[in-house]
Amino acid sequence: MQTKGAAMVKAIYTLACALMFTLFLGWHSGVEAQSATALEITGVASGPGPIYLELADLDAMPQVTFETSTIWTDGTVMFSGVPLKALLGELSGQSGVVEMVALNDYKVDMPLNRVEDGAPILATRMNGETMSVRDKGPYWVVFPYDSDTKYQTETTYAWSIWQLNRLKVVD
Repeated sequence: MQTKGAAMVKAIYTLACALMFTLFLGWHSGVEAQSATALEITGVASGPGPIYLELADLDAMPQVTFETSTIWTDGTVMFSGVPLKALLGELSGQSGVVEMVALNDYKVDMPLNRVEDGAPILATRMNGETMSVRDKGPYWVVFPYDSDTKYQTETTYAWSIWQLNRLKVVD
């Protein structure tokens, strides 16, 4: 036979477990809503809330492929991905900046008027393979550095952010 105190403790324990389980489910489903490879885009182009693009969404957009050497890799590397101009649409070439943020919260701003037709690209693949976080992925802003000396500047290298996961267009 249980005492009233023991019954009360059991009821409180059961209620606490149910509450923790419910909180866990709510947190877990929120985590699933945005995967580790989702690119978040906010600002003028996204409207009132963020837009999340997965690799499949980016693969469905126009693609650019080029080979170039970088100061971070050995030899020539083939990069492929979406031109940043395709992601930003009519906003590219205007005033303002695109704030680019990496997984580790490293942030760099690039003027929108520096976004060109073929450069930079949001690289989704290096030598035909998707990039892991360990290898500068999931996304890397890359320029065709070997094609023109204008891409071989400290400023351009600073805009070449890897482990990119957020873009914000700021007026």
